[in-house]
Amino acid sequence: MFEPGYLALYRSGELKRRAETMEARLASCDICPRKCGVNRLNGELGYCHSKALPIVETVCQHLGEEPPISGSKGSGTVFFGNCNLRCVYCQNHQISQNWRKMQSKEMEYQILAEKLLYLQNDLGCHNINFVSPSHFVPQILKTLLLAIPMGLKIPLIYNTSGYDCVDTIKALDGIINIYLPDLRYASDQIAKRFSQAPDYVERDRNAIKEIYRQVGNLRTDENDIAWKGLIVRHLILPERLAGSEESLTWLAREVSPEVSIGLMAQYYPTHHATRFHAISRGITEAEYNEAVDLLDKLGLENGWIQEMSAPENYQPNFEREKHPFNTG
Repeated sequence: MFEPGYLALYRSGELKRRAETMEARLASCDICPRKCGVNRLNGELGYCHSKALPIVETVCQHLGEEPPISGSKGSGTVFFGNCNLRCVYCQNHQISQNWRKMQSKEMEYQILAEKLLYLQNDLGCHNINFVSPSHFVPQILKTLLLAIPMGLKIPLIYNTSGYDCVDTIKALDGIINIYLPDLRYASDQIAKRFSQAPDYVERDRNAIKEIYRQVGNLRTDENDIAWKGLIVRHLILPERLAGSEESLTWLAREVSPEVSIGLMAQYYPTHHATRFHAISRGITEAEYNEAVDLLDKLGLENGWIQEMSAPENYQPNFEREKHPFNTG
């Protein structure tokens, strides 16, 4: 039976050491590429507008991830508030960009740990899925120190925009079992315009390389449920703004043609997207087919492709009671 590596790290004391090291970095925060240098332990706010405690909007059972992630019992998802990006088309903008409201969503570590056990024991989720975790890595590790002796034992997922520091990703080696990073842009100019991240491409690619070194290709159990590995997500944008050909070519050549891909067609203009002509519409069938054909051209055979109808099914509403997605 698979045992997540974080359990051995906890028993050896290594997890505690890393948690303490990461928490100390909050005193002059350099957790993400912004490297704001603010003292979050004393309540100072940097780019992510987050202090010492984790900000958690929703903890729920999510059935809308890739099949080996959601499986039949769902992915135990923790939606963190705030973000280290400013994507003008962010589908989670209600919680990623509304930082003043999110300040009231700070959560004590013990409560978050108990919620992780609720996802595992009460709901039977296959994994714990940390969404938008890049600015809360120290808080995640500190929560694990409480949750593990309470019985936490399922795989952990790091579900990220890809705008991460390599040294922070290295601190997660052996702790995170499954990574879901975005491969969002091939142009820093476009990343700056739409996400305020002028160094996104290098940061993202270096993070993905380190992630692949840690966990390699996706591995599943006898029930086709993922227990370790990498799934790279690529969101198709209008007007080829995602740089799909360049990004996917890089992935096939510099990482592996066997890596699992989540090709996402769920883009729809939301948040501030209508202010920008190029992204004020959904993707066309031609844009969709072009991206799909790239997978065949590059020999990227592993993964999942969303249907063109995806935008109808992936519109979260965090004002909806209990669950951001309409689960029927």
